[in-house]
Amino acid sequence: MNFLHRLAGPADLDPVQRKNYLNVQIDGIGVGLANAASPFLSVFLARMNASSFQIGLLTSMPALTGLLLSLPLGNFLQKQRNIVPWFSITRLGVILCYALTGFASMLLPEKWVIPGVLLIWALATIPQNMLSICFSVVMNAVAGSKGRFDLMTRRWTILGLTTAIAVFFIGQRLDRVIFPLNYQQVFIGLSVGGLISYIFSRRIVIPDSSPQVIPRGKSLRENLSAYIEPIRNEKSFLSFVLKRFFYTSGIALAMPLFPLYFVREINLPDGWIAMINTTQTAILIIGYLFWTRQSRVRGSRSVLLWATFGLSLYPFLAAMTHSPTMITIFAGMAGIFQAGLDLVFFDELMKTVPPEKSAMFVSVGNMFQYLAQIVSPLIGTTLSEWFGLGPALIVAAVIRLIGFGLFAIGKPSIRNY
Repeated sequence: MNFLHRLAGPADLDPVQRKNYLNVQIDGIGVGLANAASPFLSVFLARMNASSFQIGLLTSMPALTGLLLSLPLGNFLQKQRNIVPWFSITRLGVILCYALTGFASMLLPEKWVIPGVLLIWALATIPQNMLSICFSVVMNAVAGSKGRFDLMTRRWTILGLTTAIAVFFIGQRLDRVIFPLNYQQVFIGLSVGGLISYIFSRRIVIPDSSPQVIPRGKSLRENLSAYIEPIRNEKSFLSFVLKRFFYTSGIALAMPLFPLYFVREINLPDGWIAMINTTQTAILIIGYLFWTRQSRVRGSRSVLLWATFGLSLYPFLAAMTHSPTMITIFAGMAGIFQAGLDLVFFDELMKTVPPEKSAMFVSVGNMFQYLAQIVSPLIGTTLSEWFGLGPALIVAAVIRLIGFGLFAIGKPSIRNY
């Protein structure tokens, strides 16, 4: 009971807030189980001899859907009095796609497995994009402006610990069971995390919001102008989103390259790939605690600069070696900085977002993210085919360093919500 009491948040929370904190953490356990399958999805396709373009699609498809639907979905959610039910059901829908992936690879003829899996994850992009909006709004409503770092540190620490443990056992399973049965068992088994997430996330209680009503009888242009005008007035929001867009381009460019680099250039067995992912995920836990302390002592801007700089080095360092031991060490170092980035990007974004229009603003911020995620993975895989995987990873590192420079020379946000 003492552990659960401490898990459920700071001592000064009221009973509703304490239950919310606890439900958020247990939801994180469910998500952590499902997240353990995520890094192996592209590895599975690579072992099924998917092309670089097809693996790039796995990253680009959610972004393409998000770019097209982000504003309509944000407008829809802005009209809802309470979006917790949408948060729960969309999370369940996305995670169950892992189970569908496992069943598809069992039931479909081999030549149809890759198209079938890509179709499943193409359909998953709609709830996936709605979920990304709901997550920011719900977490901000649960924590408030003063509790964002604390809540997300608790959630991502528990989520990371769950994922690290699950990934470790996945690695053992993948090496001991024949392919593709090993991946089928992993994808189907870990989808139980979706049920855990659904049961507890739907219990989160946040105040109802006043739905934004767009006046009828106006033209599409007038309605669009009314939608965009409040965003144009928030200069801090636009500045942060554009800088994050550039940095995210460097992250997205490397996403399809790492599994290809591990499988096709270094020829790593699944056990080593699991070890790399386990190390990076486990170190995240230490990183969350470290950066939370640093934010209290030095402020969030210091966290932003150190995290963006440190994470920029990972693709470059990985491209310089074929040693699985060194890559595992570099992945652990990257995990430290990734933890800071997770915390500070969420907090810095929500500082610039008016609470009463959070769904609308978050959807616009996501739209820029999706634009980077559409183009960058395809550029990355194209560069890898022209120049090789190592040089393509170095390009990703350079783009990230430029993004760090933009944050470093820019002024911190003046208006904070």
